[in-house]
Amino acid sequence: MQLNAVEFGSSQPIDGYGADFFRIAGQVFPAPLILTPQSVAPWGGYDDVAPLLALAGQTDVLFIGTGPEIAPLPSELRARLQSAGLAVEIMASAPACRTYNVLLAEGRRIAVALLPAGPMG
Repeated sequence: MQLNAVEFGSSQPIDGYGADFFRIAGQVFPAPLILTPQSVAPWGGYDDVAPLLALAGQTDVLFIGTGPEIAPLPSELRARLQSAGLAVEIMASAPACRTYNVLLAEGRRIAVALLPAGPMG
């Protein structure tokens, strides 16, 4: 089997994570955060809706990493994101990181909002 190196170009992949941080393109950033192929920004969690709404029209899908376990979004937040035209996928933070990287390597227009991944087991 031949393995091919993944090329991210100038985009920023998620290299790793811990209980309260994410390592992106070799740099460590505290959680929670919002990541797009072009930028990393702090995020205030579910009550910090403005930076998520700003992604409307710029992304095909917004992944939200809900922490160590998958959890439903508050219904008001989900409604606001959907009314802004954002396609939202919810998953635990670790799988959200992996999914983000796969689609990033494909050149897709994506973003991810990540709550802390929690204790590493």
